[in-house]
Amino acid sequence: MLDDLKIKYKSLLPYERLIAINVIIFTVVAIVNAIAYSATKKGIGFIGEYFALSDNLNSVLLKIWTIFTYGFLHFSFMHMLGNMIALYFTGQIFSRFFTNKQLYNFYFLGILSGAVCFLLAYNLFPAFINEDSILVGASAAVFSLLIGAATYAPNYEIQLLITQVRVKLWIIAGLYVIAFISLIPGNNSGGEFAHLGGALLGYIYASQLKQGKDIGKGFEKIMDSIASWFKPKPAKMKTVHRSQKRTNDKTIFQKQRIKQEKIDAILDKISKSGYESLSKEEKDFLFQAGKE
Repeated sequence: MLDDLKIKYKSLLPYERLIAINVIIFTVVAIVNAIAYSATKKGIGFIGEYFALSDNLNSVLLKIWTIFTYGFLHFSFMHMLGNMIALYFTGQIFSRFFTNKQLYNFYFLGILSGAVCFLLAYNLFPAFINEDSILVGASAAVFSLLIGAATYAPNYEIQLLITQVRVKLWIIAGLYVIAFISLIPGNNSGGEFAHLGGALLGYIYASQLKQGKDIGKGFEKIMDSIASWFKPKPAKMKTVHRSQKRTNDKTIFQKQRIKQEKIDAILDKISKSGYESLSKEEKDFLFQAGKE
């Protein structure tokens, strides 16, 4: 079962993986919180204390990781569900114009930009300076993707659900931005500033990409470097006779080609009929190939 879950996760698209991560985190926190409440009639407040983003700059400096972790934290089921539905549809649109790595760049930089906007608002604007507030949720990242796609392809049309009406992407994005601004005087001021921060990042990033500049390359290299820490180290090379090496290289190449053809055939089958259409032998083969 665990092997099947690993294979299914690897076959997910980037935005689907992000949805899975958010849902898993919410589920784990909800279960632990329910157990804690049942035992003590108190929830696990330390989750918010250590992983939500505070408006207090001193607190942020002591817990710098919260400028990212807040983006994966949801305390309300409806908040999480709304963000994940938005991420699913926005991710589909975004993926038509950008690469998988760029989706991750927009997403994580959108979280960071949302955090910066939230902190600036609550430490510079007189109306919020004396307020205590925390920020949670993936909204800034989601709207970074939406505004990025709308900036890059403003005339792309979307058919509204259960209607035949088609609306250009820039109109939908513009209406959202207007809504964020109009809701700042409401009960979720910090969230609206974060939305605007994510939207601003999406606009700037996509505008630069249209000019041939990828401002997320530096961040991408940092993420690749961190990811490399968790990859298994390659086996040490052995010295072999030249003629033997050539023979081995040819044999290895043939085996790799045959294996790749089989992998392509299995992935094609998944795309046409779904993962469940695979035989146990095909699932085992795909999982083993993923490990290698």
